[in-house]
Amino acid sequence: MTVPTPPGAPIRVLIADDQDMVRTGFRFFLDAQPDITVVAEAADGEEAVALARRERPDVCLLDIRMPKLDGLEATRLLAGPEVADPMRVVVVTTFDLDEYVYGALRGGACGFLLKDSGPTLLAEAVRAAAAGDSLVSPSVTVRLLKHITAPQTVSAAPAPAKPAPPSEPLTDRELDVVRLVALGRTNAEIAAELYVSLSTVKTHLSSVQLKLSARNRVEIAAWAWQHGYGQPGT
Repeated sequence: MTVPTPPGAPIRVLIADDQDMVRTGFRFFLDAQPDITVVAEAADGEEAVALARRERPDVCLLDIRMPKLDGLEATRLLAGPEVADPMRVVVVTTFDLDEYVYGALRGGACGFLLKDSGPTLLAEAVRAAAAGDSLVSPSVTVRLLKHITAPQTVSAAPAPAKPAPPSEPLTDRELDVVRLVALGRTNAEIAAELYVSLSTVKTHLSSVQLKLSARNRVEIAAWAWQHGYGQPGT
């Protein structure tokens, strides 16, 4: 698997979107970050896959709807289960649709953001992906989890895989973090609400992810909702 970005090295990012203005906006903001640099841009999915395989960026930002090859298929080719050396992909899209979220996560994406999430969350998603973590737009997380825990119909889109039972009990503080993840809070918001450092939140999340055998933040939150920790005050 791709090793984490060495400390001090800038996070190398590929941006793939069929709209010039979106690519320009993302590049302008990300290149302004001291720890991030954009190394490639693509206007369609085929070009994105080719550039990613050639440049080996730390993080690929992929739009969903692109010519020649859509973002979900590009994600599968770059980060899917069959890829020997998967890359870190964050899907960034205008379309807040269940099937896109499921498809992105099943295809190996480690993040899913809506384009109106704002530049700060975009940079946070890039940093999380580069560190081997995941970030999903809070608004998507909460709505998606309500769907996961609702009775499923035959025509409903398949939900992400449910995490296995904990390998050992979660601590009280870990449960506090899990509750806030289930409510769609970002790491920074969790740190503020619990009066702890950001690094402490990340440590708790890593421990929780290990105990639950969860692949990403959505699966942690899914476990919380399935076990009654997904409502305020629980």
